Amino acid sequence: MKAYCSKLIVVALTVTMMYTCQSNSNLHPLILVPGSGGNQLEARLTGDYKPSSLLCSRWYPARKEKGCGWFRLWFDPTVLVAPFTKCFAERMTLYYDGNVNDYRNAPGVETRVPHFGSTRALLYLDPSLKHITTYMAALVRSLEKIGYVDGETLFGAPYDFRYGLAAEGHPSDVGSKFLKDLKGLIESVYTSNGGKPVIVLSHSLGGLFVLHLLNRNPIWWRKKYVKHFVALSAPWGGTVQEMLTFASGYSLNVPLVDPLLVREEQRSSESNLWLMPSPKFFSRENPLVITPSLSYTAHDISQFLSDIGFKCGVHPYILRILPLIERLEAPDVPITCIIGNGVRTPETLFYGREGFDKQPEISYGDGDGTVNMVSLLALQSEWKDEKNQSLKVIKIRGVSHTSILKDEKALDEIIGEVSSINFLTSSVL
Repeated sequence: MKAYCSKLIVVALTVTMMYTCQSNSNLHPLILVPGSGGNQLEARLTGDYKPSSLLCSRWYPARKEKGCGWFRLWFDPTVLVAPFTKCFAERMTLYYDGNVNDYRNAPGVETRVPHFGSTRALLYLDPSLKHITTYMAALVRSLEKIGYVDGETLFGAPYDFRYGLAAEGHPSDVGSKFLKDLKGLIESVYTSNGGKPVIVLSHSLGGLFVLHLLNRNPIWWRKKYVKHFVALSAPWGGTVQEMLTFASGYSLNVPLVDPLLVREEQRSSESNLWLMPSPKFFSRENPLVITPSLSYTAHDISQFLSDIGFKCGVHPYILRILPLIERLEAPDVPITCIIGNGVRTPETLFYGREGFDKQPEISYGDGDGTVNMVSLLALQSEWKDEKNQSLKVIKIRGVSHTSILKDEKALDEIIGEVSSINFLTSSVL
């Protein structure tokens, strides 16, 4: 404990000295990229919308943007009330269209992501319920304390987190558009800050998008526009938690929500399929799901999807996801991974004769409560022989997947790392 307190004092003094000696104009601009569920989504219902019940008709919710019909789809607190949970789920559901080999919204549901370029949509998922829907507010406040200003040196890149990316040669219109928008934001921010390369700081799923953005652009572009990539809690190799989500639904530990009511919507999410445990990092020898008759490893995901009753997920998984996750390419841009560990994380799911409609018994291992350690450390194992890739890993014991955005220890580490990137003469850490 004494050693930790001493480290905190050193970090605080270092940051204070750096900030005192440098003006705000010397900060490298920073873009925040959230994780799944980490920003607001808005929706509008058209005449093609066919509700499953009168309760879910176009009148709900009553509060909409005047004259336009837009309303907040995520996060809407009425999702916690069982009758409305079904309305929420059917509006959030995606559909895989085999004719075009891509995902789309439910018929009659239009969606948009508000406040692209600003941190506004990342602070709280519902600004009227700040206490229970806070997301990046504490992190943004900490960045502001060292001189960052929203819209000048600090920016946000929210996106429709239901969608993902696909392997080369397969369309992914929404995910690809986000990468295009993020690239444009990086270039714009670079120019507006006098040609200073950008620090990109992601959380969770956002890290996967950022890595693909880097690797889908030429090396000269990466070197010119990106100073450093800081990834918080990135699930590089997927999670066992996703197998629970697909099999039985996941209520995010909210007691009023029946996980079976949101299971079909969660199964439909392209990004959730992307986060299935990767056979590259999870061993063939370790079963992740065990039933009375069968067991499934990360190498059996196709069979698992079929057996849980989600056969329509098998084709896109094989065609679009498996080739996407077969290799994590080093982008030759300095990367820092900041992760939690020492938190009980689902490692094996045990189902009884009741089947997948009942929540399983769970055996736990190490991780951040959501992402397993083998996934959090995937870049370290994958790139151990990459001589041109600078990679630093910071572990914070006892910090969970989401508390990393507000825990005092975690914020000190994040701000210390951002300050070091800004003020040290070399970006090779």
